Amino acid sequence: MANNKNKLVIIAGTVLVLALVGVTVLLLTEKQTNKELVQEFQLEKEDLENEYTRFAQQYDELKLTVSNDSLSVLLEQEQLKTQRLLEELRTVKSSNAAEIRRLKNELATLRKVMIGYINQIDSLNRLTAHQKEVIAQVTQKYNDASRQISNLAEEKKNLNKKVTLAAQLDATNINIQAVNKRDKVAKKVKDVVKFKIGFTIVKNITAETGERTIYVRITKPDNDVLTKNPSNTFPYENRELGYSIKKYIEYNGEEQNITVYWNVEEYLYAGTYRVDLFADGTLIGSQSFTLD
Repeated sequence: MANNKNKLVIIAGTVLVLALVGVTVLLLTEKQTNKELVQEFQLEKEDLENEYTRFAQQYDELKLTVSNDSLSVLLEQEQLKTQRLLEELRTVKSSNAAEIRRLKNELATLRKVMIGYINQIDSLNRLTAHQKEVIAQVTQKYNDASRQISNLAEEKKNLNKKVTLAAQLDATNINIQAVNKRDKVAKKVKDVVKFKIGFTIVKNITAETGERTIYVRITKPDNDVLTKNPSNTFPYENRELGYSIKKYIEYNGEEQNITVYWNVEEYLYAGTYRVDLFADGTLIGSQSFTLD
Protein backbone atom coordinates (compact mmCIF):
# COMPACT_ATOMS: atom_id res chain seq x y z
CA MET A 1 0.00 0.00 0.00
CA ALA A 2 2.78 2.39 0.97
CA ASN A 3 4.58 1.57 -2.28
CA ASN A 4 1.50 2.41 -4.30
CA LYS A 5 1.21 5.80 -2.60
CA ASN A 6 4.85 6.55 -3.32
CA LYS A 7 4.34 5.71 -6.98
CA LEU A 8 1.33 8.00 -7.16
CA VAL A 9 3.30 10.81 -5.58
CA ILE A 10 6.15 10.27 -8.01
CA ILE A 11 3.76 10.19 -10.98
CA ALA A 12 1.94 13.31 -9.78
CA GLY A 13 5.22 15.11 -9.25
CA THR A 14 6.41 14.12 -12.68
CA VAL A 15 3.19 15.30 -14.28
CA LEU A 16 3.43 18.59 -12.37
CA VAL A 17 7.02 19.07 -13.42
CA LEU A 18 6.13 18.32 -17.02
CA ALA A 19 3.19 20.74 -16.82
CA LEU A 20 5.44 23.43 -15.39
CA VAL A 21 7.98 22.80 -18.10
CA GLY A 22 5.26 22.95 -20.74
CA VAL A 23 3.83 26.20 -19.35
CA THR A 24 7.31 27.68 -19.19
CA VAL A 25 8.04 26.71 -22.77
CA LEU A 26 4.67 28.11 -23.86
CA LEU A 27 5.30 31.37 -22.04
CA LEU A 28 8.77 31.68 -23.52
CA THR A 29 7.43 30.95 -26.99
CA GLU A 30 4.61 33.48 -26.60
CA LYS A 31 7.07 36.05 -25.28
CA GLN A 32 9.32 35.49 -28.27
CA THR A 33 6.36 35.75 -30.58
CA ASN A 34 5.21 38.98 -28.94
CA LYS A 35 8.74 40.33 -29.15
CA GLU A 36 8.86 39.53 -32.85
CA LEU A 37 5.44 41.14 -33.37
CA VAL A 38 6.54 44.30 -31.53
CA GLN A 39 9.67 44.43 -33.69
CA GLU A 40 7.53 43.95 -36.79
CA PHE A 41 5.14 46.74 -35.69
CA GLN A 42 8.11 48.97 -34.95
CA LEU A 43 9.54 48.41 -38.44
CA GLU A 44 6.12 49.00 -39.98
CA LYS A 45 5.76 52.21 -37.98
CA GLU A 46 9.19 53.40 -39.15
CA ASP A 47 8.28 52.63 -42.76
CA LEU A 48 5.04 54.60 -42.35
CA GLU A 49 6.92 57.55 -40.88
CA ASN A 50 9.33 57.51 -43.83
CA GLU A 51 6.44 57.40 -46.33
CA TYR A 52 4.58 60.25 -44.60
CA THR A 53 7.79 62.30 -44.61
CA ARG A 54 8.31 61.64 -48.34
CA PHE A 55 4.70 62.63 -49.01
CA ALA A 56 5.16 65.93 -47.21
CA GLN A 57 8.31 66.61 -49.28
CA GLN A 58 6.56 65.66 -52.52
CA TYR A 59 3.89 68.29 -51.85
CA ASP A 60 6.68 70.89 -51.63
CA GLU A 61 7.95 69.76 -55.03
CA LEU A 62 4.45 69.74 -56.54
CA LYS A 63 3.75 73.30 -55.37
CA LEU A 64 6.79 74.50 -57.29
CA THR A 65 5.27 73.23 -60.56
CA VAL A 66 1.88 74.93 -60.07
CA SER A 67 0.95 78.47 -61.06
CA ASN A 68 -2.77 78.03 -60.37
CA ASP A 69 -3.58 79.71 -57.04
CA SER A 70 -6.60 77.53 -56.24
CA LEU A 71 -4.66 74.35 -56.84
CA SER A 72 -1.77 75.66 -54.72
CA VAL A 73 -4.18 76.15 -51.79
CA LEU A 74 -5.47 72.57 -52.11
CA LEU A 75 -1.94 71.20 -52.18
CA GLU A 76 -1.06 73.22 -49.10
CA GLN A 77 -4.09 71.77 -47.27
CA GLU A 78 -3.14 68.20 -48.18
CA GLN A 79 0.44 68.82 -47.07
CA LEU A 80 -0.75 70.09 -43.68
CA LYS A 81 -2.99 67.02 -43.32
CA THR A 82 -0.02 64.76 -44.11
CA GLN A 83 2.14 66.50 -41.53
CA ARG A 84 -0.63 66.23 -38.91
CA LEU A 85 -0.98 62.48 -39.50
CA LEU A 86 2.81 62.13 -39.31
CA GLU A 87 2.79 63.77 -35.88
CA GLU A 88 0.01 61.39 -34.78
CA LEU A 89 2.05 58.42 -36.00
CA ARG A 90 5.11 59.51 -34.06
CA THR A 91 3.11 59.55 -30.80
CA VAL A 92 1.59 56.06 -31.36
CA LYS A 93 3.22 53.13 -29.56
CA SER A 94 4.61 50.37 -31.74
CA SER A 95 2.35 47.86 -29.96
CA ASN A 96 -0.82 49.77 -30.94
CA ALA A 97 -1.58 47.70 -34.01
CA ALA A 98 -5.06 49.14 -34.52
CA GLU A 99 -3.84 52.75 -34.63
CA ILE A 100 -0.94 51.87 -36.91
CA ARG A 101 -3.36 50.07 -39.22
CA ARG A 102 -5.62 53.16 -39.30
CA LEU A 103 -2.74 55.45 -40.16
CA LYS A 104 -1.64 53.00 -42.84
CA ASN A 105 -5.12 53.20 -44.39
CA GLU A 106 -4.96 57.01 -44.17
CA LEU A 107 -1.68 56.86 -46.07
CA ALA A 108 -3.31 54.81 -48.82
CA THR A 109 -6.01 57.49 -49.12
CA LEU A 110 -3.39 60.23 -49.25
CA ARG A 111 -1.60 58.34 -52.00
CA LYS A 112 -4.77 58.24 -54.15
CA VAL A 113 -5.34 61.97 -53.57
CA MET A 114 -1.75 62.78 -54.53
CA ILE A 115 -2.00 60.70 -57.72
CA GLY A 116 -5.12 62.69 -58.61
CA TYR A 117 -3.30 65.99 -58.09
CA ILE A 118 -0.29 64.78 -60.10
CA ASN A 119 -2.58 63.89 -63.02
CA GLN A 120 -4.33 67.25 -62.73
CA ILE A 121 -1.04 69.16 -62.66
CA ASP A 122 0.28 67.16 -65.60
CA SER A 123 -2.90 67.96 -67.54
CA LEU A 124 -2.59 71.67 -66.70
CA ASN A 125 1.09 71.68 -67.66
CA ARG A 126 0.32 70.04 -70.99
CA LEU A 127 -2.43 72.58 -71.56
CA THR A 128 -0.07 75.39 -70.65
CA ALA A 129 2.58 74.01 -72.98
CA HIS A 130 0.00 73.81 -75.76
CA GLN A 131 -1.13 77.36 -75.04
CA LYS A 132 2.46 78.55 -75.13
CA GLU A 133 2.95 76.80 -78.46
CA VAL A 134 -0.21 78.39 -79.86
CA ILE A 135 0.84 81.81 -78.56
CA ALA A 136 4.30 81.33 -80.07
CA GLN A 137 2.75 80.41 -83.43
CA VAL A 138 0.39 83.39 -83.35
CA THR A 139 3.25 85.68 -82.33
CA GLN A 140 5.41 84.33 -85.16
CA LYS A 141 2.60 84.89 -87.68
CA TYR A 142 2.07 88.41 -86.31
CA ASN A 143 5.78 89.20 -86.56
CA ASP A 144 5.91 87.79 -90.09
CA ALA A 145 2.88 89.85 -91.08
CA SER A 146 4.38 92.95 -89.45
CA ARG A 147 7.65 92.45 -91.30
CA GLN A 148 5.77 91.94 -94.55
CA ILE A 149 3.71 95.09 -93.97
CA SER A 150 6.88 96.98 -93.03
CA ASN A 151 8.63 95.73 -96.17
CA LEU A 152 5.64 96.71 -98.31
CA ALA A 153 5.56 100.14 -96.67
CA GLU A 154 9.29 100.56 -97.30
CA GLU A 155 8.90 99.44 -100.92
CA LYS A 156 6.01 101.86 -101.35
CA LYS A 157 8.06 104.63 -99.75
CA ASN A 158 10.99 103.91 -102.08
CA LEU A 159 8.65 103.72 -105.06
CA ASN A 160 7.04 107.03 -104.11
CA LYS A 161 10.49 108.50 -103.70
CA LYS A 162 11.47 107.27 -107.16
CA VAL A 163 8.24 108.61 -108.64
CA THR A 164 8.81 111.93 -106.88
CA LEU A 165 12.38 112.11 -108.12
CA ALA A 166 11.28 111.18 -111.62
CA ALA A 167 8.62 113.88 -111.55
CA GLN A 168 11.00 116.62 -110.44
CA LEU A 169 12.19 119.34 -112.76
CA ASP A 170 15.84 119.29 -113.77
CA ALA A 171 17.89 122.29 -114.85
CA THR A 172 20.88 121.90 -117.19
CA ASN A 173 23.11 124.08 -119.36
CA ILE A 174 23.36 126.65 -116.59
CA ASN A 175 25.28 129.67 -117.86
CA ILE A 176 26.08 132.84 -115.93
CA GLN A 177 27.38 136.01 -117.57
CA ALA A 178 28.52 139.07 -115.69
CA VAL A 179 27.88 142.02 -118.04
CA ASN A 180 28.79 145.69 -117.96
CA LYS A 181 26.64 148.72 -118.70
CA ARG A 182 27.17 148.18 -122.46
CA ASP A 183 25.66 144.71 -122.05
CA LYS A 184 29.05 143.14 -122.78
CA VAL A 185 30.88 140.58 -120.69
CA ALA A 186 32.61 142.47 -117.92
CA LYS A 187 36.31 141.85 -117.61
CA LYS A 188 36.62 143.28 -114.09
CA VAL A 189 34.36 142.85 -111.09
CA LYS A 190 34.05 146.61 -110.64
CA ASP A 191 32.41 146.88 -114.07
CA VAL A 192 29.68 144.33 -113.43
CA VAL A 193 26.16 145.83 -113.44
CA LYS A 194 24.09 142.75 -114.17
CA PHE A 195 24.12 138.95 -114.04
CA LYS A 196 22.55 137.21 -116.98
CA ILE A 197 21.61 133.65 -115.94
CA GLY A 198 20.40 131.18 -118.55
CA PHE A 199 19.39 127.53 -118.07
CA THR A 200 17.28 124.79 -119.61
CA ILE A 201 14.45 122.91 -117.91
CA VAL A 202 14.69 119.47 -119.47
CA LYS A 203 11.82 117.50 -120.96
CA ASN A 204 9.97 115.36 -118.38
CA ILE A 205 6.69 113.67 -119.28
CA THR A 206 6.21 112.47 -115.68
CA ALA A 207 6.40 115.97 -114.20
CA GLU A 208 3.22 117.84 -113.37
CA THR A 209 2.37 120.49 -115.95
CA GLY A 210 1.15 123.98 -115.20
CA GLU A 211 2.53 127.04 -113.49
CA ARG A 212 5.77 126.45 -111.60
CA THR A 213 7.98 128.73 -109.55
CA ILE A 214 11.74 128.77 -110.01
CA TYR A 215 13.84 130.29 -107.22
CA VAL A 216 17.33 131.51 -108.15
CA ARG A 217 19.74 131.88 -105.28
CA ILE A 218 23.01 133.75 -105.90
CA THR A 219 25.65 133.54 -103.18
CA LYS A 220 28.85 135.54 -102.88
CA PRO A 221 32.24 134.03 -101.95
CA ASP A 222 31.41 134.57 -98.26
CA ASN A 223 28.11 132.61 -98.79
CA ASP A 224 26.06 135.75 -98.28
CA VAL A 225 22.94 135.68 -100.46
CA LEU A 226 22.25 138.46 -102.92
CA THR A 227 18.67 139.58 -102.23
CA LYS A 228 16.61 142.73 -102.56
CA ASN A 229 14.59 142.02 -99.42
CA PRO A 230 15.40 139.83 -96.38
CA SER A 231 11.79 138.60 -96.44
CA ASN A 232 12.30 137.02 -99.86
CA THR A 233 12.44 133.39 -98.72
CA PHE A 234 11.12 129.97 -99.77
CA PRO A 235 10.75 126.66 -97.89
CA TYR A 236 13.47 124.07 -98.31
CA GLU A 237 14.05 120.97 -96.11
CA ASN A 238 12.13 122.29 -93.09
CA ARG A 239 13.76 125.70 -93.16
CA GLU A 240 13.50 129.00 -95.01
CA LEU A 241 16.15 130.04 -97.54
CA GLY A 242 16.60 133.48 -99.00
CA TYR A 243 16.42 133.85 -102.76
CA SER A 244 17.69 136.37 -105.28
CA ILE A 245 15.22 135.94 -108.14
CA LYS A 246 11.76 134.36 -108.39
CA LYS A 247 10.62 133.26 -111.83
CA TYR A 248 7.18 131.95 -112.79
CA ILE A 249 7.01 129.60 -115.78
CA GLU A 250 4.27 127.65 -117.52
CA TYR A 251 5.61 124.14 -117.80
CA ASN A 252 4.14 121.73 -120.38
CA GLY A 253 6.55 118.82 -119.96
CA GLU A 254 8.71 119.84 -122.89
CA GLU A 255 12.22 121.30 -122.86
CA GLN A 256 12.18 124.97 -121.99
CA ASN A 257 14.98 127.60 -122.11
CA ILE A 258 14.83 130.30 -119.47
CA THR A 259 16.83 133.47 -118.84
CA VAL A 260 16.68 135.65 -115.73
CA TYR A 261 18.58 138.82 -114.75
CA TRP A 262 20.00 140.23 -111.55
CA ASN A 263 20.72 143.94 -111.39
CA VAL A 264 23.81 144.53 -109.28
CA GLU A 265 23.13 147.22 -106.68
CA GLU A 266 25.55 146.01 -104.02
CA TYR A 267 29.28 145.92 -103.68
CA LEU A 268 30.90 142.90 -105.40
CA TYR A 269 34.43 141.65 -104.93
CA ALA A 270 36.58 139.12 -106.68
CA GLY A 271 36.06 135.45 -105.92
CA THR A 272 33.89 132.43 -106.67
CA TYR A 273 30.13 132.97 -106.81
CA ARG A 274 27.45 130.30 -106.98
CA VAL A 275 23.99 130.01 -108.50
CA ASP A 276 21.50 127.44 -107.16
CA LEU A 277 18.14 126.77 -108.77
CA PHE A 278 15.16 125.44 -106.80
CA ALA A 279 11.68 124.27 -107.76
CA ASP A 280 8.99 122.52 -105.71
CA GLY A 281 11.24 122.52 -102.64
CA THR A 282 14.02 120.70 -104.52
CA LEU A 283 17.46 121.75 -105.71
CA ILE A 284 17.29 121.24 -109.48
CA GLY A 285 20.66 122.64 -110.56
CA SER A 286 23.82 124.48 -109.48
CA GLN A 287 26.68 126.30 -111.17
CA SER A 288 29.68 128.30 -109.90
CA PHE A 289 31.43 131.19 -111.64
CA THR A 290 34.41 133.37 -110.82
CA LEU A 291 34.81 137.15 -110.93
CA ASP A 292 38.30 138.67 -111.16
